[in-house]
Amino acid sequence: MEAMPSKLLEKVVDEFSKLPGVGTQTALRFALHLLKQNRSDAAMLPAAIEQMLDGIKFCKNCHSISDTDVCQICSNPKRQTDVVCVVENIQGVMAIEHTAQYTGVYHVLGGVISPIDGIGINDLTIAQLIERVKNGGVKEVILALPTTMEGDTTNFYINKQLQNYPVNVSTLARGVAIGDNLEYADEVTLGRSIVNRVPFDSIYRK
Repeated sequence: MEAMPSKLLEKVVDEFSKLPGVGTQTALRFALHLLKQNRSDAAMLPAAIEQMLDGIKFCKNCHSISDTDVCQICSNPKRQTDVVCVVENIQGVMAIEHTAQYTGVYHVLGGVISPIDGIGINDLTIAQLIERVKNGGVKEVILALPTTMEGDTTNFYINKQLQNYPVNVSTLARGVAIGDNLEYADEVTLGRSIVNRVPFDSIYRK
């Protein structure tokens, strides 16, 4: 790409380019769009980012992103608190919620076990999940992690840790393609996968 006519513009483009999936041309369009706005409108973006960074919380129950200490899902009296769906990240929560087929609660791990990326067991909220089950009141844990090697490794580890507790461990029916993240699955397929979930051992101990 040719040199920018302004170093100030180039700096903004560089920052936008750091966002996932945003190339230089798209970043330039973002920057030029802001430049066309009046100052008060353009200032709303950095103000919103600052408010998010200062005010965002993580639910003390499920570790999902929240504006309060306990998220809207965990504090909803209509949710089944004895059914816990384990997901990799907030995108997993949002994907399953969009199906409108699940009425339980969640547990967000914050990633999956991936030694090549330097992510180990202690980097995730697996211990907190085990503690939730240990404290009682959980009848079923649904493992809804990505159908990747890393996701399967994490599934195996969690299942092994839960074997000493009176809890059913299930996983999504294989309507979700191997290698897919939940956020990329269509709502119908994902909805059927969670409704038709199966015991974990029935898939992984054949």
